[in-house]
Amino acid sequence: MARRRIIAGNWKMNKTPSEAIALCAELEDLVKNDNVDVVYCVPAIDIVPVAEAVKGTNVKVGAENFYIEDKGAYTGEISAPMLKDAGVEFVIIGHSERREYFKEDDAFLNKKVLKAIEAGITPILCCCESLEQREMNVTMDWIRLQIKSDLAGVSADQVKTMVIAYEPIWAIGTGKTATSDQAEEVCKGIRELIAEMYDQATADAVRIQYGGSMNASNAAELLSKPNIDGGLIGGASLKADFGQIVNA
Repeated sequence: MARRRIIAGNWKMNKTPSEAIALCAELEDLVKNDNVDVVYCVPAIDIVPVAEAVKGTNVKVGAENFYIEDKGAYTGEISAPMLKDAGVEFVIIGHSERREYFKEDDAFLNKKVLKAIEAGITPILCCCESLEQREMNVTMDWIRLQIKSDLAGVSADQVKTMVIAYEPIWAIGTGKTATSDQAEEVCKGIRELIAEMYDQATADAVRIQYGGSMNASNAAELLSKPNIDGGLIGGASLKADFGQIVNA
């Protein structure tokens, strides 16, 4: 089946609100493409100004993080209902940086997936492996464990609407990129796992991104692979090159 492409920018901890508005203006004409979902996943402080800046365009707004409770005494946190009310349609869950720096484990990430779905926000669920794990030939074992844990209690119909992003840690911000064949091998393995956990229809529906130094020069080759439906873009999402990726 034909799956709609999705190119999401993960801005990480970059851009003040005024800088974010300027970037949206710079990218507006460059990212126009009616055949692709274009998402800016932005820092919490930028969500409201970016949502306003992209009104009337093809761009959707995503968040980089949230907490699992709807409200309460959780100083400094932001909830899924808050994101939804601010215009957020997607949220990144389980990025390798959240796993490493903030010690978010799969049990916690599973709660995040369920909460995002409950709030009506589409999860972009990340899975990853380190260079050491790849060299030990346990990549798919590790990826399968993460996805099985993170999707506990998630129904087939819910998974069909999700996005799964494969992001090899050794290729994030390093300039190294998995070859298109390496990326395709893992994304194909993820789709096979979803078929195993649910059914083939669910596997055919779920969108799988590659994230790991995808840029204007390698995007077309990566996106030509049958099981890579888009990209989760880091550094390249903060400059004009992002438009070339969207249109690759």
